[in-house]
Amino acid sequence: MNTSVTPTSRAWLFNAMTTVVLWGIWGAFSGLSPQHGFPETLVYCVWALTMIPPALVVLAQAKWKLDVNPRAVAYGVAVGALGAGGQMVLFYAVTRGPAYLIFPVISLSPVLTIILSFLFMGERTGRLGALGIVLALLALPTFDFAPGGDAAGGSWLWMALIVMACWGLQAYFMKSANRIMSGESIFFYMTVTGLALVPVALWLTDFSRPINLGLDGPLLAAGIQVLNAIGALTLVFAFRYGKAIIVAPLTNAGAPLATAIISLVALGVMPGSIKLVGIVLALTASLMLAFEPDSIAETNEISSD
Repeated sequence: MNTSVTPTSRAWLFNAMTTVVLWGIWGAFSGLSPQHGFPETLVYCVWALTMIPPALVVLAQAKWKLDVNPRAVAYGVAVGALGAGGQMVLFYAVTRGPAYLIFPVISLSPVLTIILSFLFMGERTGRLGALGIVLALLALPTFDFAPGGDAAGGSWLWMALIVMACWGLQAYFMKSANRIMSGESIFFYMTVTGLALVPVALWLTDFSRPINLGLDGPLLAAGIQVLNAIGALTLVFAFRYGKAIIVAPLTNAGAPLATAIISLVALGVMPGSIKLVGIVLALTASLMLAFEPDSIAETNEISSD
């Protein structure tokens, strides 16, 4: 059965900017839970649980219609496994190497998304969009760059590259999946796959150490991680209505920009000179991508078996 998606010309931008704002707030406060004695692996478990309410809400709005044909299930599981699996590898990577080098590598995941979208989906953009993409890619590594430190060892680099590949592929498959199934179904399978990896996160948790189970433990984590979950939902619809070649760099540069601004205003954290350069690049890139002509939000024909 073929159905035509006819959103407003800027539906992609609304959803993308919603993701940027939610992930920006999430990024600014995501470190609070581990700082209060609630391990990152358990934060993952809480995040997986916070995916359930938005998944149920959008499924209810879709009258509980779920794409269950084999192709749709394969795409949905692939999107969820790449996202959650990358997160699992990241947990291990940060215990083996310097975060100030790991995260700049991971932040380049849109490069893979852009290449795949260009080669296999034929996505193109105008000069303004192309320049915005370049500036966004230049800005991404600066947000997590911190000179100095011990970078000995090499296994962390391979793990960082794996995470980068997972998240770059996830964005590409998310766009591809939107061509053959509903966004509500994609998010449902993302939720199920995330929950399926909860036992792995529990296995990686060191329960021999004290764990904060108070209000500033799991409840604080839930309040922060629900922003991540809803942002993931709006990202699905940003890819549904917009081009991956635009959405990926915009959200990946915009979210750290929002985090930097929120940290500066709410937490009084002054970024260093390198991050200030990144903020300027990201802001310029975001404006260029946002003002790219409406043709980038072209409607795709979505087919559902």
